[in-house]
Amino acid sequence: MRAPATDRGRLLCLLALAVAVGVFTATVPLLRGWFDLRVYYGTVDTWVHHGGRIYDYRVPGTAYGFTYPPFAAVGMLPMALVGLPTAIVVGFALNLAALAFVVWVLVGPALRRYGWFGFAVAGCLLALFEPVRDTFSFGQVNLLLLGLVLSDAWLLSTGRGRRAGVGIGLAAAVKLTPALFIGLLLLARRPRAAAVATAVAAAATALAAWIAPDASRFYWTDALWDTDRIGRLGYVSNQSLQGVLARLVAPDEPSRAVWAIVALLVMCVWVWRTTRALAESDWTAAFALTGLTACLVSPITWVHHLVWLLPSFAVLLHRRRLRVAGALYAVLCSSVVWLWFDDASGLDGFLGSNTYTWITLGLLLWLPVGQPRAERAALSRSARATPPAPIPAAPAIPAASGQLVPSSCGDAGAAGRAEGPAAGTPRVSISEPTGSTCPDALNPQSSSERASSYTANPSPS
Repeated sequence: MRAPATDRGRLLCLLALAVAVGVFTATVPLLRGWFDLRVYYGTVDTWVHHGGRIYDYRVPGTAYGFTYPPFAAVGMLPMALVGLPTAIVVGFALNLAALAFVVWVLVGPALRRYGWFGFAVAGCLLALFEPVRDTFSFGQVNLLLLGLVLSDAWLLSTGRGRRAGVGIGLAAAVKLTPALFIGLLLLARRPRAAAVATAVAAAATALAAWIAPDASRFYWTDALWDTDRIGRLGYVSNQSLQGVLARLVAPDEPSRAVWAIVALLVMCVWVWRTTRALAESDWTAAFALTGLTACLVSPITWVHHLVWLLPSFAVLLHRRRLRVAGALYAVLCSSVVWLWFDDASGLDGFLGSNTYTWITLGLLLWLPVGQPRAERAALSRSARATPPAPIPAAPAIPAASGQLVPSSCGDAGAAGRAEGPAAGTPRVSISEPTGSTCPDALNPQSSSERASSYTANPSPS
């Protein structure tokens, strides 16, 4: 990326980009009117102020109601203290903060080279990205969950793994899809972080059960297993593997056995590729692959859920796959799947209506993981070229004339004999050598040895 040379040029470029984003957003007829946030607000308002039950509420004129675990409703209780317009403003601000954190974690160091201009351009480009655009327009929680999960990725990649797990645990308590990241922690052999995540998710779920026992009982025994509460499996916005199968056999119901087999194969690919990424301490790729897999195996993955693809784009940018990243970004800005909103039959329907699923699957199979070959070669050459730390020589202790230096002192003893006192030096008679005559053996755990080891083989982050 080559930025304009002057601040005036940067400002003009940014204004032009902002205008283009505004025109696009105003003319594409896919604004959602904060629909999901209205579901959240109506559910909490009915529960707190009107004695209603969490899973009985429906948005007037629709069949849509609250579909998340009870802890999500508990976390949204502050909405009961404000009006809907205030809730919309706060929700927008929280999503904006979450997006800023996600960008900072994924590509912050690269953007800092361009200062304010880099972050402003990134914001404009993300405003065009359909999953992000839909998350803001629906008033959804996906970016908040992604931010929670990536907070653990940041801790693990910066050597603060002992504190990791809380973000993943909270995200899994709000929505079930992020629970797959606990499996990632187990694959990474981070049992402490996995235990923390599990404990946080369990504690949050238990808290919700204490606050809303009837709603918790209904959710875990009934609502969880009823996908019709969320929406039609064959709806074009469902870009999961189950959505592909549902559109393929519509109007019939897709086979759960076939879906289970396909999902199992995808999980095997995830384990294989993620294990390779973890072997090279590539945490960004490991989290990216897990997000892709969660989108594929979830029964329902609406388009706005695909913000979980953002870590994959960060990997492509870090690996200089700019053309691939640009092409996939353009497709995911285009809303192309909605061309088959009414009819997804035929070969064109099979390919076109599932475009985002094919992108997710392709990224799972071919996303670059680990260190690039050039970087590995450079690290290897650097390790070979790093000279070992010098071994401090033992102090030469002159041997008195006639003194026998023990042979176990090796070269030090020879040095003592060679550098004996000159003629005329008074001789001191010593019957046997003292312990100080023989220098101590080199301590293999000395600081100089550790420095040499870390230089040649840098510890993984």
